Amino acid sequence: MARTAQVDQGYSLKDELFNATKIEGLAALFAPHAPGFSAAGFTGDVMSRMLDLELKARISWIADCLQRHVPGDLHTIAPVLRAALPPPLDPTLTDDDFGDFIYAPLGEWVTDLVTEDSRDLGLDLLEEITQRFSMEWALRPFLLNWPEETLARVADWCAHDNYHIRRLASEGTRPRLPWGQAVGLPFDATLPVLARLYGDRTRYVTRSVANHLNDIAKKDAELVVDTLTAWQAQGQQAEKEMAWITAHALRGLVKAGHPGALALLGYDPDMDVDVRLSCPASAVIGEKLAFSCDIQGATGAGVLVDYRITFCRPGGKSSVKVYKLKQAKIGTSGLTLSKAHGLKANASTFTLVPGAHLLEVMVNGRVRAQATFDLVEDAD
Repeated sequence: MARTAQVDQGYSLKDELFNATKIEGLAALFAPHAPGFSAAGFTGDVMSRMLDLELKARISWIADCLQRHVPGDLHTIAPVLRAALPPPLDPTLTDDDFGDFIYAPLGEWVTDLVTEDSRDLGLDLLEEITQRFSMEWALRPFLLNWPEETLARVADWCAHDNYHIRRLASEGTRPRLPWGQAVGLPFDATLPVLARLYGDRTRYVTRSVANHLNDIAKKDAELVVDTLTAWQAQGQQAEKEMAWITAHALRGLVKAGHPGALALLGYDPDMDVDVRLSCPASAVIGEKLAFSCDIQGATGAGVLVDYRITFCRPGGKSSVKVYKLKQAKIGTSGLTLSKAHGLKANASTFTLVPGAHLLEVMVNGRVRAQATFDLVEDAD
């Protein structure tokens, strides 16, 4: 009772995604198809420790319980798993239909049991499960153990009618998949997959392609810029969507001021521009830093304006953070921008330290103006 009361007092993502009702629903799917399966016994087994676990550990624990209550190797349990699957997600949608997390343990169950002899069956099952919940995490062990065979299957998925399966081809092979096991594929190994997917008419797929390229850009910026340049010339994607893919894929490089990325987006890092920055001499922790800048340049020229702050850190160190300000065109009388940057006190992830700070305004990746200000704890 005490544990339940604690959960009820506040929102918890892990408790919303994995709770007694969800487990009972999962048990109800297997009960008609698994000989000797006790829905009550499975639910009790899962709930005996699930609430003490974090989100990913809950996925593993449920997969462990499934192995105990539906015993056998992958060839044995595959017919039961297929029969228990709910109807696929709506194939007519185009985005934001990730599926229900309660089916995530099914993928881990498959990866726990897969062997060389059952590899192809395992990939078949992931193909089916991903139409209920995205299986990118479960694909990672296949890439790690059988990279060539798995990439061959991934290539087939690129032409699948179901957009969840096409997305899995990109998302499951990302170099830096959040929460995903590292697989160490060469950065260019998945480019043929992305080349078949960037022209997809489904944003759910193209977003994954762009995120995949953003991952690669962290290690090989030129490869990504060259790839996007080639795609733009091929014309296999609608102009508006290609522009979105390009901007989303290059967001990390743009933040870093990469000249090639900025030029591909139509922003000239070397354009003739004058920036005047107005910034107060001091700002108070817990309040806002209000500043403005006046930008003068050729009328109609596109500008991507960011600002970065060099923060004092404990022990005399410093750290730099870049923030977006405006994407615009210079007007006949120039462009004036203002910002009130929040200086949150007692933040759990980044503690502000009093002292001299540097504010810089960047236009198309180049620092064009700067000013210093003192960050203080109390207003004078």
